[in-house]
Amino acid sequence: MKQLTAIIQPFRLDDVRDALYNVGIHGMTVTEVKGFGRQKGHTELYRGAEYVIDFLPKIQLDIALTDDMVDCAVDAISSVARSGKIGDGKIFIKPLERVIRIRTGETDESAV
Repeated sequence: MKQLTAIIQPFRLDDVRDALYNVGIHGMTVTEVKGFGRQKGHTELYRGAEYVIDFLPKIQLDIALTDDMVDCAVDAISSVARSGKIGDGKIFIKPLERVIRIRTGETDESAV
C-alpha cells in the first residue's frame, strides 16, 4: 500500500477530485496549506504599500491507495493539474505500513 500526497493549485481541486473519482478513487483528505518552491511568492500592493507574500495558498491531497491504483491516481492528477507553468505542484508517494478503519476494525486494503 502507498500514501500519495499531492500539492496542487486551489482552483484545480474540483477537476482533480472528479478525475480521481472517474478512476475509482472515492476517498481523500483535503487540506488548505501554504508554501513555496520555485514559484517563490509575489509582491502585492495594499493601500499604497507594497508587501511580499512568501507563502502561496495550495491544496494538499492525502490518499491511501493499493499499489495497483498508484499509477492511475498519478496519471489522473497530472493530466488535470498540469498547466505547464511554474507552481502546478508536486506528487509524493511513500510506503504505507498499515491502515485501520476505526469503525469496523478492518485493516489494510479492506480499510481503504
